[in-house]
Amino acid sequence: MAVSSKFHNPLVYALAFSSGFSIMGIELLGGRILAPYFGSSVHIWGSIITVFMLSLSLGYLLGGKLSTRNASLKRYGIIFLTAGITVLPIALWAPNIMEGIFINIEDTRYGSLLASMALFFIPTVILGMISPYSVRLLVIDKERSGQVAGVLYFVSTLGSALGTIMTSFYFVLWFEVNNIIFAYSSLLVLLGLLAITFYFQERSRHA
Repeated sequence: MAVSSKFHNPLVYALAFSSGFSIMGIELLGGRILAPYFGSSVHIWGSIITVFMLSLSLGYLLGGKLSTRNASLKRYGIIFLTAGITVLPIALWAPNIMEGIFINIEDTRYGSLLASMALFFIPTVILGMISPYSVRLLVIDKERSGQVAGVLYFVSTLGSALGTIMTSFYFVLWFEVNNIIFAYSSLLVLLGLLAITFYFQERSRHA
């Protein structure tokens, strides 16, 4: 059972907003990462979007299932920590991964699809788990579950919109792509630590 306080709901909404921001930021950077090897044509973006949609859909399923097992801010934080860690290889190993795929697969359509899977599938699945888990942490009264889910998806999608604008309009002009990836990874890890810290603080207050 999640520990509730006056700060509980705002924290979950803030983290859901940040996850939406991060997902779209990373997705947009995917085009920049793949471009030197596979170009930036429509089928490259088709590959990236397909992988993100499939990954998120699987993440929604897994997150919903996980949320039925003693949902807590601690486990919620662990999801963020795991997402942040799995984002790191995008910055660390992307060139090696894409070069190997580029050399072995001539058709850029399938090469870009495989590269997108290798780079983005796992972190995006984990990021997709956040939304259904957030709903579980927020819903106390089942009569208001629809309203809570609506507000949550509004907040998360608003974060996605802002992440899209900030990443495409500003971040890519100000920073190197790898530095932005490192920043998103660090943000997710810090948010995870925040949720876990809050969980233990609330437990100590109610002990």
